[in-house]
Amino acid sequence: MISVEEARALVLALATPPEPEEVAVHDALGRALLAPAVARLTQPPFDASAMDGYALRSADLPGPLPVIGTAAAGVPFEGETPNGTAIRIFTGAAVPPGYDRVVMQEHVTRDGDRITVAESSGNLNIRLKGNDFAEGTEFLPARALRSSDLGLIAAMNVPRITVARRPRVVVLAGGDELVPPGGHPGAGQIISSNDIAIAALAREAGAEAAILPLARDTEESLRARFAEAEGADLIVTIGGASVGDHDLIAKVSGDLGMERSFYKLAMRPGKPLMAGRMGPTAMLGLPGNPVSAIVCGKLFMQPLIRAMQGLPPGDEPERAVLARDLPPEGDRQHYQRARLEKGAGLEVIDPFTDQDSARQWILAEADALLVRPARDPARKAGEQVNFVRL
Repeated sequence: MISVEEARALVLALATPPEPEEVAVHDALGRALLAPAVARLTQPPFDASAMDGYALRSADLPGPLPVIGTAAAGVPFEGETPNGTAIRIFTGAAVPPGYDRVVMQEHVTRDGDRITVAESSGNLNIRLKGNDFAEGTEFLPARALRSSDLGLIAAMNVPRITVARRPRVVVLAGGDELVPPGGHPGAGQIISSNDIAIAALAREAGAEAAILPLARDTEESLRARFAEAEGADLIVTIGGASVGDHDLIAKVSGDLGMERSFYKLAMRPGKPLMAGRMGPTAMLGLPGNPVSAIVCGKLFMQPLIRAMQGLPPGDEPERAVLARDLPPEGDRQHYQRARLEKGAGLEVIDPFTDQDSARQWILAEADALLVRPARDPARKAGEQVNFVRL
């Protein structure tokens, strides 16, 4: 068995360089920029008022000053601005040359067309030209684009951007015991849920994910499903990857030319994890136990999908304070489902007492995976430990 760190490196090595495509900025949520968005203008394009009030010269305070005009957003004041004058101005309006301050309207007393400033702070209340960004500024975040990013790119007057094509992921679950949701399980059968969860994890990481029909425990059925996966960037199988008589995925994928990077790692849950390449397509063989499949999907599949888009793998461990004592750990790195609670400083993490890898309910209630290294000694409440946020 290899370590989690070795397995992760081998999985990430399966990523091929991302393929670029151009999309409209309003369609780019969650996408990965491959080329910088370059501002086509300066923002603000002029000195702008930060609030409603009066534009004037600091040297003319406190007045009284005649009000010689008005400026509103999109309707600038076009006249001269001699010393000893002011204009009424509204938020977002251009501040005319010569004025160096906007006084809040609440701090001004107006009598007809004359104002007197009752109070003025050190804040000039002017957003200077270019204080957000200048023409030619480049924006290239090393993460999936968020809604605020799209707003920024649009404000830069950039209508289309170059992003990574979404990786095409095909999810294949197999076994005579599986029935699709909504079906009627017979004797010894269960509902297939892993494929739905893994496809959702793939989409969460930015992939286009498709779920193939369930494969049966025959080589013919598996070969047919692999044929349907042609053209995928990543094939993710679930179950059937160990060495039992009915675990056929390893055999059939090998017959089809899979070059295996590794099989089995020192981790729980998720020991029977397989990874490799089948021609141009990367392949991950996840365990069949629900919690094992989802944890491995989180720790290995999602980083691979992000790497396929040119993004950092992510999911770096964070630190939290342990809520209670824990016994020594065994010879495999253990990812324990846990709850997070607010603490005085760091968050507090409390692992569930039941870590059965078939219990999905506990995983659904978990906020994090507590990371216990192999042969980790006993831990006391209050110690700092690593976790991966769910």
